[in-house]
Amino acid sequence: MINLDDVLSDWKTDSIINQNDLAQSSIDTATLHSKYLQYLAVAKLRLKKAKLQQKTLLQLKWKYYNGKMDQAEIESLGWSYDPFDGLKVMKGEMDYYYDSDIEIQNSEEKIEYCKILLETLSEIVETLRWRHQTISNIIKWKNFEAGG
Repeated sequence: MINLDDVLSDWKTDSIINQNDLAQSSIDTATLHSKYLQYLAVAKLRLKKAKLQQKTLLQLKWKYYNGKMDQAEIESLGWSYDPFDGLKVMKGEMDYYYDSDIEIQNSEEKIEYCKILLETLSEIVETLRWRHQTISNIIKWKNFEAGG
């Protein structure tokens, strides 16, 4: 499974353009594009899965907090029988419980992580799309420096 640290570490080395062998750097672009495009596709699917899992979790939590879940279901999920610890909670206060629920927070964190990974990979793929232009600019600059 890909993670952000590995992607950033890979990109740190993959992004280097060997100025002594620009032809090989240009050829390597297609391979790198393929690698990061594959990562991007996996990240998109992972984000979709995380969002779907959160929808299921939110539905279960809604049933749990609104007293619509039976004892057996609560026990199978490993949750406390009384989510409010004996307190009387008004409907307007329910958001405090949803927002402070650890499982919902973990789900939100997972979705945010997937979004950041997706954004990072999108930027990398976009950079690779224009890598030929960067290589071309290096060649033009070297020609200029050589007096050509």
